[in-house]
Amino acid sequence: MTDQEHGVAVPARRIPFPASISAEARAKLEQLVGPDGTPLNARYTMPLPEDHTGWAAVKAAADVQYAAAVKGLAGTLRSEIETIQTDGTTLHVATPQAVSDPNFAYIDFHGGALVFGGGDACIAQARMQADQLGVLCYGVDYRTPPEHPYPAALDDAMAAYRYVLERHAPTRVVVGGRSAGGNLAAAMLLRAKENALPMPAGLVLLSPQVDLTESGDSFQVNRMIDVVLPGSLMRNNQLYGGGAELSHPHLSPLFGDLTGFPPSFLQSGTRDLFLSNTVRMHRALRQVGVSAELHVFEAMPHGGFMGNTPEDRELAGEVARFASACWEGE
Repeated sequence: MTDQEHGVAVPARRIPFPASISAEARAKLEQLVGPDGTPLNARYTMPLPEDHTGWAAVKAAADVQYAAAVKGLAGTLRSEIETIQTDGTTLHVATPQAVSDPNFAYIDFHGGALVFGGGDACIAQARMQADQLGVLCYGVDYRTPPEHPYPAALDDAMAAYRYVLERHAPTRVVVGGRSAGGNLAAAMLLRAKENALPMPAGLVLLSPQVDLTESGDSFQVNRMIDVVLPGSLMRNNQLYGGGAELSHPHLSPLFGDLTGFPPSFLQSGTRDLFLSNTVRMHRALRQVGVSAELHVFEAMPHGGFMGNTPEDRELAGEVARFASACWEGE
């Protein structure tokens, strides 16, 4: 008997959006579902890992979507941006209008399924974090496949970390990432440990993609329930890995030795395809004595409600509170 034959038989049914979330959050969920109840994002199929021409077309289409999202932020972002190069790595340094302390720094790794989200989207994310946190934010515009498979992005992460450590004490640095960015943030700290580099003051993992083997329970339970990420990213993972073993800790940091990691903040939602990634990473950190907070939001899909909902604002406030405590050494 297969594992699926041993599983739970779920009758066909439509899962309603709950009344337990804000009206704004419900509206966001409703926008992402077709009349038949199927998530709109389910219509997209990623190319096979070897189809580089197909990936180029998908990346071009994704760039158009990101450009529209960035345009929608016009006028809302206040921080100044400077783009620099360090050891071949592109960093977007965002400086808020009012800097709480120039010694504090946040290193931000953008999301995008390990393939998308660089360029202007990375810049916008860095500016948003700088505005919300009131500190210098270093947005790492890491290289992506198919042109640059693993370990290019991780090499860029390490170059960025070394650059920041030359300018800020590690006790004044917080590292964070959303989705694919969470993968790189955690994998970078594993590499940093191996290279005897100091740990930062804190780590923020927002719905992190820390298991590229997709072995967690929510990859089945929340499939097609997560309206943002309704299905597997295995083709992205294989493209990123470039033939490397996906269970290696540098690709799936959930399976690494997390001893000595800094205090960590982890977030997911009950409808997030990556919920298992987050709760398993939280338990793995706790099991080796790392102080770790877990925040799971009601009915939240992957990446939040992607708007100015009360839940999104609450999450931003929690991240700011956690980062501030790390910088102040509380």
